[in-house]
Amino acid sequence: MSKVEEFEELRPLLFSIAYRMLGSVSEAEDAVQETWLRFDASATRPASTKAFLSTTVTRLSIDVLRSARVRREEYVGPWFPEPLLNDPYQDPARSAELADSVSMAALLLLERLSPLERSVFVLREVFAFGFDEVATAVGRSEAACRQLLVRARRHMDAGRPRFRADRQERQELATRFLDAMKDGDITGLQRLLAADAQLVGDSGGKAPQLAKTVNGAQNVARLLAAFFPWLSRIGVTAEPHDVNGEPGAIVRDPDGRVLHVLAFEMLDGRISTIRSLVNPDKLTHLGPVADAWAITREIREARRAAR
Repeated sequence: MSKVEEFEELRPLLFSIAYRMLGSVSEAEDAVQETWLRFDASATRPASTKAFLSTTVTRLSIDVLRSARVRREEYVGPWFPEPLLNDPYQDPARSAELADSVSMAALLLLERLSPLERSVFVLREVFAFGFDEVATAVGRSEAACRQLLVRARRHMDAGRPRFRADRQERQELATRFLDAMKDGDITGLQRLLAADAQLVGDSGGKAPQLAKTVNGAQNVARLLAAFFPWLSRIGVTAEPHDVNGEPGAIVRDPDGRVLHVLAFEMLDGRISTIRSLVNPDKLTHLGPVADAWAITREIREARRAAR
């Protein structure tokens, strides 16, 4: 195989590692591209191309993550990962681990780890790399990597949900919720929300949002029921779509441009968290992005006209 063919065969794995490390589609793609440049510039072929490329993308991601921490501390409002609609890497033997590790909830838990803990956890727990491979990738001894993994597991296990419904039940719950939201059905929404449900928005200060954080099923239901029917009236649609392996929706303006993304987190048969991603910088990889400010003005005008 040529260098290009070897790299392209491993590209899905490299992207999936980098995305779980960084929580950013654009930064993961940059890390993968830089990995290719270093591989292409290498005068000798490594004994294991997979080991060389995974080590390179991991170390690049660690460097980016360390610098990103400062930017995220200065971020305006809540920070969420960039939404991922399709994970390019598939492994039937690791399907459960892969699906769980890419969810919004899991990625936010990974944010609590140090860059080294995060890299060891991703390589070992998600992709089943041997400790010798992990140690090479992060530049630490196998013993040190085992200790890093113990700490990482402790943090991750403490934040995992108690119970998750099967995929079909989650899809059906999301469908009923989106229908109730569109209809402005407060009672229907409350029935589908956990008592302590949260609605959290990530705009980065660059777009209007429903609210930074709304707590409680009644408050969340009232806000959604008051807002989304007006979006429907002006031609905005909520298209059901998996977001980071969980049910969610892509909200589009009348011209089909992405307005925002909704990601649902479910627990014990109810929706416990709704994450609304409105920051246009995090939506560009999904296609043309709508002018959220213009949509907000249009809703205000429609409300005034209806009085």
